[in-house]
Amino acid sequence: MAAHDGNTGSPEKTGKDGRPLPEKIIEAHRQSGAPLTRDDVASIVSSVIGTMDGDLRATNVKLYSELDAIAQYIKAAKLEIAAIQPVERQMTDISNASDELDAVVAATEDATSSILDACEQIEGVVTEIPEGHARDGVVDGVTKIYESCNFQDITGQRIAKVVRTLKHLENRIDELLDVFGNAPMPTTTTEKEVEDVSLEDDERLKLLNGPALPGAAIDQDQIDKLLADLDN
Repeated sequence: MAAHDGNTGSPEKTGKDGRPLPEKIIEAHRQSGAPLTRDDVASIVSSVIGTMDGDLRATNVKLYSELDAIAQYIKAAKLEIAAIQPVERQMTDISNASDELDAVVAATEDATSSILDACEQIEGVVTEIPEGHARDGVVDGVTKIYESCNFQDITGQRIAKVVRTLKHLENRIDELLDVFGNAPMPTTTTEKEVEDVSLEDDERLKLLNGPALPGAAIDQDQIDKLLADLDN
């Protein structure tokens, strides 16, 4: 067994060249100029373990086993994600969902503002109605409308939380892609299968799409021109 000094801590693992494992990994990353793959790291770890002087403690063996298990889990997760959908489509869907929810908040805010303006106009006219049951009924109705318009604040806050969550998820996925080096992930899903799923989703959700986002709607002039061409 290799001699140890008086330090009670576990010695840093080194190969025959005397360099510690983290240094060997960093050097390999620097030489390749690209993110290391799991196989690259596994090869470096195996070479260091195979050339270590002395015996490995049981705790160190367990540590390396745990690291390998984590690497296997990450690899499996990448394969599962790739099998569901291409990452580009997922990112686009998340971004579109955020935009749609932002549009919902804006639309409800505009509608609420219009309702409140109408209530103010009614209040201005109701004073011309003679006092009595009819006038009181109008005033009560307008008051209930004012109170009901509080829904916009509540739903706006809740939707804003969902939007923040989606954007946070989008940022986290971006960070994970950076860790993986933005390399294409292997997948058994063919482009034809992805296209078929997309068409099926489009058919099912055609009636649920709602109005287009600002700037994404088809221009009315284009629609008129298309109809005119069909008549000719």
